[in-house]
This record gives sequence, C-alpha cells and structure tokens, in this order.
Amino acid sequence: MSDAHSARRERLREHCSASGADAALITRAANVRYLTGCAPRGAALLLTRERALLARPEEPEPADPGESRPDPELTLLPVPAEADAAHAAAEAAARLGARDLAVEEHDLTVARHREVARLAGAARLRDLGRAVERLRVVKDEHEIADLRIAAEIADQALGELLESILVGRTERHLAMELERRMVDHGADRAAFPVSVGTGSHSGLERHRPTDRRVEEGDFLTVVLGAQYRGYGVSTARTFVIGAAPAPWQVELHRLVFHAQRAAREALGPGVEQHVPDDAARSILQAGGHDGPSVRALGHGIGLEIREAPRLGPADMGKLDNRVPVTVGPGVHLPGRGGVRIEDTLVVRPPEEGGPELLTITTKELLAL
Repeated sequence: MSDAHSARRERLREHCSASGADAALITRAANVRYLTGCAPRGAALLLTRERALLARPEEPEPADPGESRPDPELTLLPVPAEADAAHAAAEAAARLGARDLAVEEHDLTVARHREVARLAGAARLRDLGRAVERLRVVKDEHEIADLRIAAEIADQALGELLESILVGRTERHLAMELERRMVDHGADRAAFPVSVGTGSHSGLERHRPTDRRVEEGDFLTVVLGAQYRGYGVSTARTFVIGAAPAPWQVELHRLVFHAQRAAREALGPGVEQHVPDDAARSILQAGGHDGPSVRALGHGIGLEIREAPRLGPADMGKLDNRVPVTVGPGVHLPGRGGVRIEDTLVVRPPEEGGPELLTITTKELLAL
C-alpha cells in the first residue's frame, strides 16, 4: 500500500505545481489518511516537492485498529500532546523555505489559519480547496477491496441478527448488538451509529434508536455500516415482524424495492448524477409519494460516510468509473411507519458487468 499512498501524494504535488504552490499543508483527517495510510488524531501532513512530513502527537490516542503504519517515505515530526500539529508543520514549511503554501481553508478555523500564516514565515498562503477530496472520488482497487470486506462484515452481522428472536427487544438493544457483532467480525468499528426503527419509527431517515420494543406486525428498518481499514459502507433493509405482512406493507415495500432497483440500474460512467434519483423518484411519484417523506437518493462513500458525488435531483455532474455510492430511497408514513432500502455499489461500465453490488443481504420483505 505504500506505493499507492506515494502515488496519491505525487498526484497532489502535480496539482499544487500546476496551481503555483510549492508545498501543501493537509489537516483534514480523512485526507491525511488517504495520503499516508494513517491519521492519528490531530495529525497534519506537510507535502513539499521533495518531502512528505507527518506531524503527529507524541502521545496519540490508541491507534485505530484499521490503521496502517506510516510508509518509509514519510518523515515523522513528533509534536507535544498539547500542541497543534498544523502549527508545527507550518514552522517546518518555513524552515524548508516554502514560498507558496496551499492549505485546506475549509478545514481550518480562522484562528488556526491566522497562526499557520504567522508560523509559515515568508510563505504566502493560498487555498488548496477540496483538491484531495476530488482525488478521493475515484477509488483504486485497494480501496474497493477494503469496501468489499466492510460490506461482507455488515451483511454477516445483519444476517445473524435476523436469525435471532426480535419480538420484545428494544431498538436500542438491537442497535448495540449489531455494532458489537460487526466488531466481532473484524470491523474497525461501526461506520456510523446503527439505526433501528420499529413500528411508526420504521423508514425514518437518521432515526436514533429508542427504548420502543419490537411488536408483532411491526415494520423493522435497520440502517448499518461497518468500517474496515478506514473505509465504510452503508446499507438499509426493512422487514416485517411476526405474521404475514399487511397488504399496505406489501404494497409500500414493493414500491420502494422497484424504485431502488431502477436507481441501481441507472448507474454508470458518464451518467449525470441526477439520473438515478430521477429513476427512483418517478416510480415513487407514480405510487403517490412525492413529498417531504421522499429523501434524497444517495451519495459517495469511502473514508467518510458522506463524500462526493451527491445523487440528488439538482446534481448535474457526471459519474466516473470506480466511484462507490449509496442508493437508498425511502418512504415514511407518519404514524404508520415506512420502508428504506439502501445499498452500497461501485459504478462500473457495462463491459465490466455494470454496477458492482457490495451489500448483498436480501431485499425481500421477510417475515421475521
């Protein structure tokens, strides 16, 4: 992997050189990890034309279990635990004679930016913008392999939960169990807080689990994702508890299922980002669901749970090959509940088999 990180840093050097900067200071944690393979809390990366210097706390918090060791090309700069690694990196830039220092203004507070400018000495500060985030959009096969493992872990944890007795257990308890199971199966951690919604809570976006207990006849919506070596996935499934589902539950689940399938099938390199959303939304509209309960379709995913690109009705950019995205339409009926179905997929061209589905737990309306 050190070769992959080195190649990423070289691409960033090329970007900086083209924009007139001879050095870059990276402070956003996900970007530091993307360029180095490790990101101790508070670390910062100084990248010059000749060097890559990682400033990190001398006494960092316990290492992330999915974090790799710094590659040999990195020069390590220990920073006292109470100091700011960005400030130490700025001082190093001054010592190395940097003339134009590109910084991530979107990540720095005004106070930190001011202090970096002071410590950088004669170097002129310019905005790097989201250059690293743009490099991160298209994933290499190392990253996709980590995403596949994360998806396998999430699927395994969910599959085991579905085989257990659910009636009478609380949303909160089920969420905690899923997080534990993912770690047991090799995840760094849950990629985000697991959401479990039953009954009238089912189908809600970003629902926080409560002490509501699972009852016969409930819809049960589970939203979870595992993080493996820093890379996370997201998946959502909706089931019914106990006896055969009611007709309205069957109808609503079928509608969201078809909307999600249409969106997945619309993915492809060169496709405008709004097209998958259009495909899902048109089906939901035809079914009479076109209001605030219809959420945005999806987004990119990787080192952060929400990355570029965004798959919404107003997004006009085009998808690239090897971009992982979530596709997850949902409908919630106030007071009754709802359905969410979400997958993580990798955009692939037709000659490679089309979109690669990473999360494969069944989407059928199972009665648990």
